[in-house]
Amino acid sequence: MKVFGLIGKSGSGKSYQAISLCKALKAESILDDGLLISGNSVIAGKSAKRQDTKVRAIKTALFQEDSHRDEVAGKIQEIGPEALLVIGTSERMVERIVARLGLPEPEELIYIESITTEKERKIAEKQRHEFGKHVIPVPSVQLKKEFSGYFMHPLRMILDIRGKRSRVADRSVVRPAFSYKGKYTISNRAVYDIAAITGNAVEGVASVLRVSADNEESGIVVNVAVNMEYGVKVIPVAEALQKRISDQIAKMTAYNVKAVNIDVKGLR
Repeated sequence: MKVFGLIGKSGSGKSYQAISLCKALKAESILDDGLLISGNSVIAGKSAKRQDTKVRAIKTALFQEDSHRDEVAGKIQEIGPEALLVIGTSERMVERIVARLGLPEPEELIYIESITTEKERKIAEKQRHEFGKHVIPVPSVQLKKEFSGYFMHPLRMILDIRGKRSRVADRSVVRPAFSYKGKYTISNRAVYDIAAITGNAVEGVASVLRVSADNEESGIVVNVAVNMEYGVKVIPVAEALQKRISDQIAKMTAYNVKAVNIDVKGLR
């Protein structure tokens, strides 16, 4: 297995450039901030960007927790990539990750300054330091479980391959918990109100009686108790209610909706 390192200071655009660089290096996999990414998906690990302090984020990025290290090292052995890109803020960081995971010595260390312009790095620094935004080289749909409850949006880039702007690369922008811009939370009351207002607007629902939610790390489970109108077909109305509530919560919050459970208490 060939190992390459991409080095640059925090906020210099490493994760943004990683997909293009992997294409040039013919590297199938990326190690970025505690995640093992392969085939445009997260296949192992946990993200440093999910940690609630910068110290914990650094420890995660360096795979200092044994169970985290073992999971990622085992998955690398399982998939056996021909080439792997390790992203770090310094030569020392890349060396520590490689040693911790038992990988071969890097064949080449690539510095962000050698593949980007000063203007591109300044744009990346502004996004990080003024807006607290971080890029992950994976489509947003692949990160819903990993980043449930975090504000996130997709980012697309058209790659220039051999002079032809033909391939679209998907990335995601997230605002991590340890951002110095401050901590944000989404009130459970907001989720309850979204579910109740949405439910009362569904044809066949007489009233929403109660809403509760179990907020788990990988997403939220919403429980809704309702009365339905007499004479309606209960199962189709319940299925429509599930979908409507799930869609609205996903649209109006940052949560990954794992399930919406409907409890029909009676008919009116």
